[in-house]
Amino acid sequence: MSYELIATLMFSSMMLMLLTGQRVFGAIGFIAVVAALLLWGDRGGFDIGFSAAMKLMKWYPLLTLPMFIFMGYVLSESKIADDLYKMFHVWMGGLRGGLAIGTIGLMVLISAMNGLSVAGMAIGSTIALPELLKRGYDKRMVTGVIQAGSSLGILVPPSVVLVLYAMIARQPVGQLWLAGVVPGLMMAAMFVAYIVIRCWMNPVLGPVLDASARDIPRAEKLRLLRAGLLPLIIFAAMMVPFVKGWTSLVESSAIGAIAAFMAAVIKGRMTREVFEKSVRNTLGITCMFMWIILAALAFGAVFDGLGAVKAIDSLFTERLNLNPWMILILMQLSFILMGTFLDDTAMLVIVAPLYVPLVGALGFDLVWYGILYTITCQIAYMTPPFGYNLFLMRAMAPPEISLRDIYSSITPFVLVMVLALVLVMAFPQLALWLPEKIYGN
Repeated sequence: MSYELIATLMFSSMMLMLLTGQRVFGAIGFIAVVAALLLWGDRGGFDIGFSAAMKLMKWYPLLTLPMFIFMGYVLSESKIADDLYKMFHVWMGGLRGGLAIGTIGLMVLISAMNGLSVAGMAIGSTIALPELLKRGYDKRMVTGVIQAGSSLGILVPPSVVLVLYAMIARQPVGQLWLAGVVPGLMMAAMFVAYIVIRCWMNPVLGPVLDASARDIPRAEKLRLLRAGLLPLIIFAAMMVPFVKGWTSLVESSAIGAIAAFMAAVIKGRMTREVFEKSVRNTLGITCMFMWIILAALAFGAVFDGLGAVKAIDSLFTERLNLNPWMILILMQLSFILMGTFLDDTAMLVIVAPLYVPLVGALGFDLVWYGILYTITCQIAYMTPPFGYNLFLMRAMAPPEISLRDIYSSITPFVLVMVLALVLVMAFPQLALWLPEKIYGN
């Protein structure tokens, strides 16, 4: 049996197991271990799994994962993130679509605190959505705003997805995070521009907040401003020392976790229930990611041993005679297709053993490609019929918002994301300028 056929059988068997509802790490790890045992026997098969485990345990930046997740859950569960929306509510309610614009700002800040899309979705659905609907905002537009804004969580640092990509692609986490800053802020600005234009053309979509709701004392406005800026202060305390080179990435993540914990204590919101829930959620998500990374490393080692990457490279460049950019576009389209039934983590660990080495062989920058992958995941999150964010919104939205409303709400935001993806592909320096500037010095 040829190595190409073995690789095809491994990939198809893994997809079949995923379609039957098996856990991602279980399906990938099982196929990797069985294939290794059949190909190289007891000694070689066990060595592959053991070496993958040791590689994972020795990867020092992985310590950032629980730190950032804990920081995000503390800020969320202690309701410190709620203060952000109250600040936007008061300060931006006088603009057409002002609360929707504030919601995008909220999502950017939540992303900078947590690094997970689901956190932004949960906060946006429980805090922002009821307020927006109560204030007369169009239900389809605000549903799209929350879904699009929450997707920024996997692009804006500290993105947990980029930590996973860094491990698999063997790229510096710090450079990947910095590479996501400009594209993430650019995409948020494009969302805001769309909201402003739509509400200017049709003011009914985002009415101005009543004067009575905005008529509060200046002292109260300043108090809300201070409370809302607290998460920004925590983020700055974490990231500035890292960017300046005073602390390592792991040390900065510890600063962020401690700062969030102390902020909750000082404000009197760090109860036993909040602490226990934050720790439990942190442990659950961290363990899930570690198992997935371990399975992906083992699967990738088997693929490397088979020479599958060279075979695919030969197929695209020699047999089909495609140029590197055509191959890259086909990769992005495959991510969008897989995103209709898989989440970002599953997509990455399934195809990374094939795509990442191929991207490097084609001469593209792997840090830049990590940002392309992440933006494509954002698009896939919101692409029917089974986009990840679509069903999260359906589970969290009130009854008056139907699945049809949710599907129709995301079309303009998906088009904005596609435009952002094209811009980053056409102008790689949008992603590479900041890491080159920081690390180049």
